[in-house]
Amino acid sequence: MRRVHAGPLAGLAGVLALLGTLEAAVGLGGLGWGLGVACGTVGCGLLAGALSRHRATRLGPANAVTLVRFVLGCGVAALTADAFARPVPVTLLVALSAVALSTDRVDGWVARRRHVASALGARFDMEVDAFLILVLSVYVAHTTAWWVLAIGAWRYVLVAAQVMLPRLRGSVPPRYWCKVVAVLQGVVLVVAAAGVLPAEVSQTALAVALLLLTESFGREIGQRWRAGKVGRQESAGVDLSGAMSHG
Repeated sequence: MRRVHAGPLAGLAGVLALLGTLEAAVGLGGLGWGLGVACGTVGCGLLAGALSRHRATRLGPANAVTLVRFVLGCGVAALTADAFARPVPVTLLVALSAVALSTDRVDGWVARRRHVASALGARFDMEVDAFLILVLSVYVAHTTAWWVLAIGAWRYVLVAAQVMLPRLRGSVPPRYWCKVVAVLQGVVLVVAAAGVLPAEVSQTALAVALLLLTESFGREIGQRWRAGKVGRQESAGVDLSGAMSHG
């Protein structure tokens, strides 16, 4: 019998509760409700599948913090979708985004403090970060310039490349610089969304953030490509030695 995980169900309930709160506070149109529910359903469904694959019985404290960030991200996504049809309260969108980004340090701290760091938690954290950055880049692109979408798209470009090129699927050592660049993207996007800087300054900051992100992903792709080449060579060596031993 397939296990029903409480964590993803709680996450979906949290998304629906947040959307209801937004509806009561500022109103939420059909686009907002539709995208918010879709993001919550897909995201919590993927999380349930990941928990099953990792044979995890519960979400854990660090992943619970990450789930809160995902719920807030769904709220930001709902407001972003509504922004294409009508004006939305920018202060509320920025506040939700800022609180969500602030939890990015909390889940890592909890994982280290409670000694519950795991591959599942690291992947969940990364995908939620990527989702939030994508949503923010869509909102800022709508109000600033279309090329800002590249900030949110980079992670998914890498995923697509890994699907087409198995050589890029290998793991590489984590780099602290990647985390710094990721945090910078969130900060710059939130500031740009808030509209507190002159347009020229905001666009310059976004361009610099995109350049740094492109360099970071470019370096990671290069590392993965080289690691994949080494892995294939080692695999070929094992196959050759096996063939010789049976010759």
